[in-house]
Amino acid sequence: MSDDFNQAYGHSLPNSLQVEVRDHVAIIRISRPKKRNAINDETLFALERLFAHMPPEIGCAVIHGEGGNFSAGLDLSEVPELDMMAAMGKSHSWHRVLQSIEFGKVPLIAVVHGVTIGGGLELACAAHVRIAEQSAFYALPEGQRGIFVGGGGSVRIPRLIGTSRMMEMMLTGRTYGAEEGKTIGLTHYVVKDGAGLDLAIELAHKIAGNESFTNFAIMNVLPRIAEAAPATGYLLEAAIGGAAASSDAAKARMRAFLEKQHAKVEHRE
Repeated sequence: MSDDFNQAYGHSLPNSLQVEVRDHVAIIRISRPKKRNAINDETLFALERLFAHMPPEIGCAVIHGEGGNFSAGLDLSEVPELDMMAAMGKSHSWHRVLQSIEFGKVPLIAVVHGVTIGGGLELACAAHVRIAEQSAFYALPEGQRGIFVGGGGSVRIPRLIGTSRMMEMMLTGRTYGAEEGKTIGLTHYVVKDGAGLDLAIELAHKIAGNESFTNFAIMNVLPRIAEAAPATGYLLEAAIGGAAASSDAAKARMRAFLEKQHAKVEHRE
């Protein structure tokens, strides 16, 4: 992270989390390669501080892993001696942190490669856009470890791939490769190894160029509408749509489009 960033926002990060700022995009790297980027409490709480203090000029963030893997999930060296209450507390900590990311200030793009399992997959699923490199593979090995998901995976992952598929993954230890992961709904893009970060930064700059209110509504309101009763959803959609369309920024963008200052949407393979 740049010195200016640290001085301006008054929080430091451990060596396990590195941040680079490019224009309006924050690029976050999990940096525990010898542990396959397993996430310990220090790293988890640093993520929480980082997203809580994200500078207002940052319009999108990207997260990826150092070395050959995205993340092997929870650092199990912190688990064996926990009693039930302590284990529940750890789970609540993960819930709090990942919810603060999912329903946070800025959209997050996850670039996954290599091991993306357990809590690493839960972290990726809290992101809003997911890019997989060919080397990525997914698993939920909790069944073989004698534990259970604890980072909100039982809530988020079934919404992406279905409860039955998640059950089968946990019961059997089945892994899915990058292409399979896209097919079942875990990721949105599959790219060659080494190409994920470039695509993520390109998409992040595009997202950062959106109106901040629209990005906020997509992240925070759309998921609630999807879970609401239809009548509630329609009303909330109309209210948010009205607020967005009546803003000066939206009016300026619409005028620019009508005056042919913005290109029309075209499909590209």
